[in-house]
Amino acid sequence: NTFPVQHFTVGANQSTVVKFRTEVPYNFNEALTYRIIAKAEDKSDGEEAILPVLTNLMLVTETLPLPMRGDGTKTFSFEKLINNKSESLNHHKFTIEFTSNPVWYAVQALPYLMEYPYDCAEQTWNRFYANALASHITTKLPRIKAVLEQWKISSPQALQSNLQKNEELKSVLLQETPWVLQAKNEEQQKKNIALLFDMIRMSSELSKSMAQLQGMQSTNGGFVWFKGGPDDRYITQYIVTGIGHLKKLNALPKEQEKAINAILAKAIPYLDQKLKEDYDYLLKYKAVLKDNNLSSIQIQYLYMRSFFKDVPVVAASKTAYDYYYKQSQQYWLKQSKYMQGMIALALHRSKDLKTTTAIVSSLKENALLSEEMGMYWKEFNAGYYWYQAPVSAQALMIEVFSEVSNDQKAVSDLKTWLLKQKQTQNWRTTIATAEACYALLLQGGEWIATEPVVEIKAGDQLFTTSTEKTEAGTGYFKRSIEGSFVKPQMGNIQVTVSKSNNQPSWGSAYWHYFENLDKITSAETPLKLQKKYFVERNTANGPVLTPVNEGDELKVGDKIKVRIELRVDRNMEYVHMKDMRPSCMEPVNVISAYKWQGGLGYYESTKDASTNFFFGWLTKGTYVFEYPMFITHAGNYSSGITTIQCMYAPEFTSHSEGVRIKVGE
Repeated sequence: NTFPVQHFTVGANQSTVVKFRTEVPYNFNEALTYRIIAKAEDKSDGEEAILPVLTNLMLVTETLPLPMRGDGTKTFSFEKLINNKSESLNHHKFTIEFTSNPVWYAVQALPYLMEYPYDCAEQTWNRFYANALASHITTKLPRIKAVLEQWKISSPQALQSNLQKNEELKSVLLQETPWVLQAKNEEQQKKNIALLFDMIRMSSELSKSMAQLQGMQSTNGGFVWFKGGPDDRYITQYIVTGIGHLKKLNALPKEQEKAINAILAKAIPYLDQKLKEDYDYLLKYKAVLKDNNLSSIQIQYLYMRSFFKDVPVVAASKTAYDYYYKQSQQYWLKQSKYMQGMIALALHRSKDLKTTTAIVSSLKENALLSEEMGMYWKEFNAGYYWYQAPVSAQALMIEVFSEVSNDQKAVSDLKTWLLKQKQTQNWRTTIATAEACYALLLQGGEWIATEPVVEIKAGDQLFTTSTEKTEAGTGYFKRSIEGSFVKPQMGNIQVTVSKSNNQPSWGSAYWHYFENLDKITSAETPLKLQKKYFVERNTANGPVLTPVNEGDELKVGDKIKVRIELRVDRNMEYVHMKDMRPSCMEPVNVISAYKWQGGLGYYESTKDASTNFFFGWLTKGTYVFEYPMFITHAGNYSSGITTIQCMYAPEFTSHSEGVRIKVGE
C-alpha cells in the first residue's frame, strides 16, 4: 500500500472519493483482505472487505481435430503450436486421443432403448426391438460378447458417459454444469450394456415387452400411444414397420412369432382401413384426384406395406392403395428427401425399377459430400414432426442405397454422417436411436468386426494402437506429454490408418499452455468465435453503438455492450461458452436465468469474473449474443477471452483473442 494514510475533507451530508494506490507483487494470486478506517477528532468508522487478485495468466487449451476416412495417411498442422514465438508462454501439456472404431457407439446406445422410463406404445416396442436386435447381433457377431466381457474387466472407462471422459480437457467441471444428471444417466445406460446382452435376461425381457405391447393394441387393431388413449395411426405404422425390419433381418425371436403374427393380423387390416378413409375423404369433399394428394402418413404406410407383400391388401382398400401407389410414382419429387427414400424402397419392392432409379439418382445429385462428414442432405435439420427427424431419415437412406442401388461407397459415406452426429451429440430420441442402431450395425458391411490399426506421429513422439492401452471395441486411447517435454515440432502430425474396412475414425490433439490474457490469439475449429466491445451513448435520435478500437480511451460510467458472434458448422449439444470480462466492468445482468435470444434458448450464469452460457442444443448456423456492462474503474486492463467447447466432443473448442482496455478518469 503506497499511501496508507490519506487526509480528506467532506462537506456535511455529502460524500467524497479517496484513492489508495496498491502495487501487486509478481505472481501474487490470492484473496487480498483490506481494512479502511476513517477518523475525525474522537469519531471513527471502518470497513473490511476481501478483494480477489486474479493472475493475468490463463490456462488455454488449443485443439486440432484429426478426422480420418478409411485407410490412408493424412498430415495435420497444429499451426498455433508450430508458429508459437511468445516469450511469456509456458507449456503445460500435449495430449493425443483417438477412436479407431466409433461404430461401437451404436452398441453402447442400445441400453438407452431398453431403459427408457415411459410406458407408451412406441417405447414399449423399442424395448422389445432393442432386445431382439441385441439377441440377433450376439448370434451374428459373437465378437460383441467377448468385447463386453473386456469392458467389464479391463476397460471400465468404456462404460463411462462421453461427458465424463476427458475430465481434464473440459473447460468446466461436470459438477458445475446443468448436465451432470444426464451424464450419470448415460453412464448407467452404458453399465446396462452387459445386462442387455445377457441371453437369459433378453429372453425374459422380450416376453415382458411383448405382453405389455399386446395390452396396448385396441380391439380395432390400432395401437394407443398411452393406455386409455385413442388408437394412433402413426404409432401403429411405426410398430408394424419395426416388425418389418426384424422380419427382413430374420431377427424375430422364434418364441415370439405367434404373438407377433397375432398383432399383425389385426394391425395391417386396421392400417389398410385407415388408407381407405383417406381416399373416401377425398371423394366426399370432391378433391381433384389427379392433383398431388400424397402426405407423409400415406408414404409411411406404403413403406410399411412393402415389408408384407405376402399379406394381401384388404379388398375394400385396394382402390385406395392403387391410388396412393400411383400418386407416389407421380409426385415423389414434391416430397422431402426422407419421404423420397421411403417411396424408393416401397416402389423397389414392387418391381418399379424405372421410378426407383430416378429417385435414387435424384437423391444422389442433391446430396452434399464432405471428406470429414460423409454424405448427407442440406434439409436434414431437426423439425417438430416425425417426418423431419434427421437421424431417422439418414438411417433410412442407408437402407435405400444398400438395398436399391447396392452402392457401398454411398452407404459408407451415409454411415459416416450418422456416426459424426454421435460424436457431438446424443441421437436424442428412442426412435432415432433404434433407426441408427439398425442402420449402423446391420446394413452395408460389418464395421463392428473390424479392428483398425492407427499410428500417429507428432514430431518425435509415436502413438499407436499396438503400444497404447486401447479400449476394447471402440479402440479409444489417450496419452499426454508433460509441458517440459513439449516442442513446437509436435505440431507436425501424421495419422496413418489401416484395416479400417472403409469406416471413419477420429481423434484430436490438445495443447495446453499458460499465457498472458492480452497475448492470447484467437483460435477456431468447427466452432468460431468473435468478440467486440461497443460504447452505447444516447443521442437525439436514440442510443447509438460505437465500436471500441485498439488504443481508444473509455471513461468511467460508460455503458458497454459486449457482442459475441458464434458460428457452428454442425449440430451440437451440451455446449459451454465462457466470456471473461475486464475487472473494471460490472455486468447489468447479475441474476442467473434461462433466456432466449436470436431464436436460441440457453442458461446464462453470471460469475464474479465471467459470464457463462450453457446451450443444451446448438443448431448449425450463426448466432449473435449481446449483454450490457458499466465501467466502474479507471486504468489499463486485460479484457480476458471468450472460450467455447462442446462437452460431448472436447476437440471442438474455440476462443477469441485477448485485448487491452484503457479507461480514463
